[in-house]
Amino acid sequence: MKTKREDIEIVVDDEGAAKKQKLIELPASHLAFENPLLPLASYDDDDEDEEDYRRGRGGTERANNGVEDDRNEHNNNEVDDEEEEDQDAKGGHIKRNRNVEVRRVCPYLDTVNRQVLDFDFEKFCSVSLSNLNVYACLVCGKYYQGRGQKSHAYTHSLEAGHHVYINLRTEKVYCLPDGYEVIDTSLDDIRHVLNPRHVTYMIDLFDFTCSILLVGLNAIVMFTREQVEQIDRNRMWSRALDGSDYLPGMVGLNNIKETDFVNVTIQSLMRVTPLRNFFLIPENYQNSKSQLVHRFGELTRKIWHARNFKGQVSPHEFLQAVMKASKKRFRIGSQSDPVEFMSWLLNTMHGDLKSSKRNSSIIYQCFQGELEVIKHIPSRFISEKRDGEDSQNNKIGQYGGNDEERVNLETSRMPFLMLGLDLPPPPLFKDVMEKNIIPQVPLFNILKKFDGDTVTEVVRPRIARMRYRVTKLPQYIILHMRRFTKNNFFVEKNPTLVNFPVKNLELKDYIPLPAPKENEKLRSKYDLIANIVHDGKPGEGSYRVFVQRKSEELWYEMQDLHVSETLPQMVALSETYMQIYEQQQ
Repeated sequence: MKTKREDIEIVVDDEGAAKKQKLIELPASHLAFENPLLPLASYDDDDEDEEDYRRGRGGTERANNGVEDDRNEHNNNEVDDEEEEDQDAKGGHIKRNRNVEVRRVCPYLDTVNRQVLDFDFEKFCSVSLSNLNVYACLVCGKYYQGRGQKSHAYTHSLEAGHHVYINLRTEKVYCLPDGYEVIDTSLDDIRHVLNPRHVTYMIDLFDFTCSILLVGLNAIVMFTREQVEQIDRNRMWSRALDGSDYLPGMVGLNNIKETDFVNVTIQSLMRVTPLRNFFLIPENYQNSKSQLVHRFGELTRKIWHARNFKGQVSPHEFLQAVMKASKKRFRIGSQSDPVEFMSWLLNTMHGDLKSSKRNSSIIYQCFQGELEVIKHIPSRFISEKRDGEDSQNNKIGQYGGNDEERVNLETSRMPFLMLGLDLPPPPLFKDVMEKNIIPQVPLFNILKKFDGDTVTEVVRPRIARMRYRVTKLPQYIILHMRRFTKNNFFVEKNPTLVNFPVKNLELKDYIPLPAPKENEKLRSKYDLIANIVHDGKPGEGSYRVFVQRKSEELWYEMQDLHVSETLPQMVALSETYMQIYEQQQ
């Protein structure tokens, strides 16, 4: 096996400028990888330098003084199907070496068509269906694997005459079939859509004296954490390529065959400021191995990105991650309940994000509260206590006379992420005008379920009478109206309207709350930020959501791709199904 060797080669570009490029020969084990998805067609011809990708090359140009930085040290070790191969006897690994020419000028850049580019879908080759070394044709928008002389991208460049391609992983742009890399700042907007990053301003290099990231003759300044926290103050509109205007954060989501239950859940969570800010900065969850977490973060950045090519976003990649993580419990083409999806999503992402030292995450920091639950269980239904059952948070007492009348009390503390509210049953008879009466109930009436005195009858897992009392309020409280009831024959929907305040929901006036600690203020007043509504019959209807834009305190109605401004009075005139309230600070 050869040892590591370095050479310097002089390359002259089209402008006549001499540039030094470093050629590095590496051991076979460094360049080799296997394609488990497509063992018969592996195009190992790409610059898949993981270190360079993680450092966020993002189009940074090579220095002209002949000294390359560490990020581009292995930039010229492109593997090609046409180079000499040295098969390793054991693993079949390949050792190859190639120098890639870099040019600033490409005659085919005017063929790039931004109107057809769509990076919302899965990064799979349209021919081989492989997700390794995938390139997007910047002329027609299709995805192809590899760029060697036996690859699909190379073949497409010859057959269709499309010459400009971008690697969907490293964001490097190449011209095929010539095979040289293109460095041009006019392609930065495409990179920003492929991997959304917030840009505050662009300035000329000659007028800038500080040391920041240089890209060509311009400087890009990324959003800091402080700037992310100021997003809610932004009132500026953005313009898509088709000339339509859109508000970052208020963009529509494609309904990919009965996925409106996902869309309303995502749009609601985008109003939770700490959660949104956490996922806007990928460094916060870069150590997570969960594909669901990374896809949710990518979708969050696309929704709040101010330089999109379109005024809407497709959650296709996020849905694929959901299908895999939920084992197809939630899938494309099958309508599901947004309450069930919200509960599953929050618990799953919490499990993926929580640290090993403490059982906490951004999910629990936003939504977790605590309940005190008192169970009244008749003695005849009491079974013997299991050996080893944790009794630290459970207290059991008895009262009553004989065994038939004796009742056991079991007190426990339990966390919650959302509260389920029971609606009163609708009337069975019509009024004198032979019309169905649609009852109305104030939100405060159904909140009495958690006052610690109201008794709730339950039959599962055993017959008991329950009393609930809130002992800790979360920063964001999710309320779920139980509209659907199932029996052995069909699902029935309760049409009762709930009257609720949009602002200043004061909980301490209706449910007893624990006294705050010293030097702390009792925060029990909430404002509505999202309201999910169900329209139509159970199992056949659709979902839409009302969300608030904080920068101007305006309300918008969102149903898939349709986004329209509405009045706050219209928010309460609907069959609300799930709500998110924000605690006033």
